[in-house]
Amino acid sequence: MPTPATRSDTRVRMVMRKLPHVTVLFWVLKIVATTLGETGGDLLAQTLNVGYLVSTVIFFVLLVVAVVVQLKARRLHPAIFWTVIALTSTAGTTLSDLMNRTGGIGYTGGAAILCAGLAIVFIAWWRSGQTLDVENIATFRGEMLYWIAILFSNSLGTSSGDFLSDSLGFGFSISALMLSAIMLLLLGLHYFTRVNGMLLFWIAFVLTRPLGATVGDYLSKPLDHGGLAWGTMWTSAALLAALIGLIAYQTVQVRRHPLQPLPAPTHRRTGAPQRPNGEVVLA
Repeated sequence: MPTPATRSDTRVRMVMRKLPHVTVLFWVLKIVATTLGETGGDLLAQTLNVGYLVSTVIFFVLLVVAVVVQLKARRLHPAIFWTVIALTSTAGTTLSDLMNRTGGIGYTGGAAILCAGLAIVFIAWWRSGQTLDVENIATFRGEMLYWIAILFSNSLGTSSGDFLSDSLGFGFSISALMLSAIMLLLLGLHYFTRVNGMLLFWIAFVLTRPLGATVGDYLSKPLDHGGLAWGTMWTSAALLAALIGLIAYQTVQVRRHPLQPLPAPTHRRTGAPQRPNGEVVLA
């Protein structure tokens, strides 16, 4: 019969997850958070007349603080994670508007620049040797690349949503329907084809941003602009309440059903061990 020492020798180092599983709840939270990002960014920059430049600076300062807290966390805390997502959306909204409107680049030019930036991030991510599986990231460098990609994705989503609704003249409701149809197509590709899951994830992640932007504009913009005239303040308040409720639900679910830890991270190509960025446990 094995002794306690023998049993302990068979245990392996595992790392607690810091990023949530990609489920239906994940996408619902993502759409609500990005819609809040659109209306929250417009509330500060337009309704409160702070301006795109100052608003971008404010949101980026808040984003940096939130990212530092997230990077220092030892395991998943839904409130922290979704705060960072919401702030990447608000910062992405004001940054995109600053480039496209104040900077005069235009929606097409802004989308092209952000698309190129996102491509560069993915190339750097691939060359870094970090895992590309967004559910299994367990290193500081991998998580940093993840958040940079998300910031570019949300900024690109803002430009693409404005491009669809304004430049192409589809309006808010038609743009939202088109994007919803594309999301359903991606869902079908995920379940019924062998298309790479990470490729589908990032396409969907980018597209949920313009979907949130068009829904946010539809709720908040005046009637003569094709919206429901809720205003940015009331729309943001309603979305914030919905986001808090969903985060509370996910927090309870994580406590009731803790996420399984990850194996200790290794370099994707060489297999060399890497320093974990979460709480290390023995399993």
